[in-house]
Amino acid sequence: MTSCSARHPHRCASVPDSHRVPFAGAGHSSNPVLSPVLGSLAGMPSLKDVVDLVHGWYPPATADSWDAVGLVAGDPEQPVKKILLAVDPAPAVAAEAAEWKADLLIVHHPLFLKGVHGVAATTPKGRTLHTLLRADCALLTAHTNADQALGGVSEAFAVALGLGELRPILPAPEEALDKLTVFVPQDAAAPVRAAIAEAGAGRIGDYDFASFTSAPGEGRFRPLDGANPMIGTVGELATVDEVRIEVVLARDLRPAVVRAMLAAHPYEEPAYDVVELADPALAETGTGRVGVVAPTTLGDFAEVVKRALPETHHGVRVAGDPDRPVKRVAVCGGAGDFLLDRVAGLGVDVYVTSDLRHHPAAEFVEKGGPALVDVAHWAAEWTWLPVLAERLRAALGDSVETRVSAAVTDPWTMHL
Repeated sequence: MTSCSARHPHRCASVPDSHRVPFAGAGHSSNPVLSPVLGSLAGMPSLKDVVDLVHGWYPPATADSWDAVGLVAGDPEQPVKKILLAVDPAPAVAAEAAEWKADLLIVHHPLFLKGVHGVAATTPKGRTLHTLLRADCALLTAHTNADQALGGVSEAFAVALGLGELRPILPAPEEALDKLTVFVPQDAAAPVRAAIAEAGAGRIGDYDFASFTSAPGEGRFRPLDGANPMIGTVGELATVDEVRIEVVLARDLRPAVVRAMLAAHPYEEPAYDVVELADPALAETGTGRVGVVAPTTLGDFAEVVKRALPETHHGVRVAGDPDRPVKRVAVCGGAGDFLLDRVAGLGVDVYVTSDLRHHPAAEFVEKGGPALVDVAHWAAEWTWLPVLAERLRAALGDSVETRVSAAVTDPWTMHL
């Protein structure tokens, strides 16, 4: 049977020699690419080419149902020579994109997360959009789809802090699968395989028409009164050389695949079975990341966190004994207190995230859970931008210039 390991034929493997991610501003980060090189697109790409590339890394279908991701503005046919990357689609970022003559601004946070009835330039969001449109700069958002992905926000954050052996805190649900087994006369195997493949069976990751046919065996049956056999005679025992076909299919395709098999099968009553496969192994994608660091203390690890992130007035807040041993760490880019209950059962020493509220954090610490490190939301998610810039450069080559925005869009401007 075709192995389900083909669902993930690629896996990022490179890890920086230095775990510190400098605040490069408009410069180029030296971080290596956290995903496979996909090959350069020939010539200058169109906006559609770049959108397809980004959506291949961070599929919009994996975004949360409440989210608003994808292409916000821009002509898919327009050429792209310059791409600016930022966390927020703030007016200052739009102004930077216009001044630099960027053709595309890629941001993490959506400009229009909630519905609006107008985009007048008298509002901050309207000014952002008008600035981009006047500069002929497209806008693309990758939010919760980028949070969960390989080479995404939480993974970039974890690597920036020096974590290795990464797994998701909350693995993304894998597609429920069935296995169809059917016995077919040898000369009918090819059309039956083709029919069930056309119905969607045998699709595994980036492969389709995947199936397994075993060595020939002998099928035995006796048609009874009322039967209209293609092979054999009513009342007489018949034997037929048959092969066994096995194929994996998405569970929601079961009715269509079985109908296609029955329509293509030469027998009046084919012998087949459908088995629901056990839940697959833990996904490589999902919310947050858990990993390990070289043994250290909470105080020293907090210093690593501080050095790894761009400076903000928020700084780094720590809840826990500074001398507490730290080896196993959980992180979540963005607001992560919704994961506190799950993190409590992971056996980690510290949880690094943003926007922790007083009562949930206090109760978490009081229960003797992991230590907490709270960092600026913007700073944690900024670590993804150099990673995305490297992925784009690796895929697009010299045809496109990428730049990480120098604008600090963390909302806090003083800490007294």
